[in-house]
Amino acid sequence: MSPNGQPRPLPRGPLPHLINPPGAAVAVASFPLDDGEWFASHQHPAHQLAWAPHGVLAVRASGRTWVLPSTVALWIPAGTPHSTGATSAALLRSLYFWPERCPLTWDEPQVVPVSGLLRELIAYLAQDPEALPAEPRQRAEDVVLDLLRPVSVTTVRAPLPADPRARRVAEALRADPSDGRTLAEWGAVVGASARTLARAFVTGTGMTYGQWRTQLRLQAAMPMLAAGATVSAVARRVGYGSPSAFVAAFRRGVGVPPGTYFAPASAPAAAEPRP
Repeated sequence: MSPNGQPRPLPRGPLPHLINPPGAAVAVASFPLDDGEWFASHQHPAHQLAWAPHGVLAVRASGRTWVLPSTVALWIPAGTPHSTGATSAALLRSLYFWPERCPLTWDEPQVVPVSGLLRELIAYLAQDPEALPAEPRQRAEDVVLDLLRPVSVTTVRAPLPADPRARRVAEALRADPSDGRTLAEWGAVVGASARTLARAFVTGTGMTYGQWRTQLRLQAAMPMLAAGATVSAVARRVGYGSPSAFVAAFRRGVGVPPGTYFAPASAPAAAEPRP
């Protein structure tokens, strides 16, 4: 969002900090984002790899939301409508791959791990074109493409139900994911039976109330984990009685444990400067 609360439009004309020398197969652009700032929905004629060396990104596309710490990036195929934002102050570093010169043919967004080597290569391609001759640049672009391998993770989604009573419950749980009230207890608050609320969640979200609440808790946990909070602290804040119960739920819901998703495969050789 911009300071007036509206989604920030993409800049017109040349992108800020765009590195796109003649003949390059990969362009790199950098966008500083404030906490909670979002670009409005848009699409690109090129494939995009969205990544944040600093902070935590979120990307909405195809009805899903990805939370992206610096250990992972999201491949967004050309022509895919999406919006990009930050759950904490971040540097969005986007790589754009021209389809006619790209061997990758993924037609859906894909999460890819960002190793220490890939991190350093992205920084290498983001430097001033005058400092990087065409042949070394092409070799680096080829290695970047070799390093892009999808990782099997599931996006976490917790849509709001349409029924106004179920929506009141959902919004209250968004405000406090640790609230452990049953549907019967919620029904006394919103004026509906537990059975009515249960049907409304299934109809409105495609999930049972229990499944939806698990998704919501995982969705709430991911920015906290990405910001460096401990598993124990996050488990308590989103309503789990023990860290092991939370880790098990995370593994079932996302496909990997939180330590795999949020811990870098290898540390970068040196801190990357902000442009």
